[in-house]
Amino acid sequence: MKPIGDFLPPVPEGQMPKKSRAHERGELMRFFVRHLNYARAQDGLPKLTMSRMGKILEGIPTKDLYYLKSVCSRAKHFSKKFWWEVDPKKHEEENPF
Repeated sequence: MKPIGDFLPPVPEGQMPKKSRAHERGELMRFFVRHLNYARAQDGLPKLTMSRMGKILEGIPTKDLYYLKSVCSRAKHFSKKFWWEVDPKKHEEENPF
């Protein structure tokens, strides 16, 4: 049995489609890492990595990341607002019922 590639027409060298690994969630993560690392560098703290940011944001849906981006961008202190919004303990009510 011949491989499928033998039946396909040849593709010129420069026209091979390239796979893009850019996704909207990754772009949002890069946005947060860039802004947080800027503030952390001023405070003398180590930089956040993309893997650490992925772990921090893993339970947050992408549509909520857009909300987080808009809220943090409007805030006076980006870093403080980000960490306050991400912490689930800050958003619990004493007696919701």
